[in-house]
Amino acid sequence: MSESSSFFEKCFTVARQIPYGRVTTYGAIARYLASPQSARAVGYAMTASHAKDVPAYRVVNRIGLLTGKHHFEGINLMQQLLENEGIEVKNNQIQNFEIVFWDPSKEL
Repeated sequence: MSESSSFFEKCFTVARQIPYGRVTTYGAIARYLASPQSARAVGYAMTASHAKDVPAYRVVNRIGLLTGKHHFEGINLMQQLLENEGIEVKNNQIQNFEIVFWDPSKEL
């Protein structure tokens, strides 16, 4: 297994732990994996995760923007999936972000 695929698998494992109705950030996953400079790599992992039963739609940028939405099928699929879990999204941004934010460093 290559180093990047191993990192991706670790990202997938963390993302699978994000509770229903909560979101986390690329940076929070990177920090949890002791690689704080790797937020972009976490984003690449989420892009590569779509056929792997990973709730990548629950991973957003540091201020709650749906920056990965263009990697989902359909125009608003990421937003629809989040809204189905009770998360309010306006103008591609999570509302009440500090309330729905899940930090794996504090939870796992």
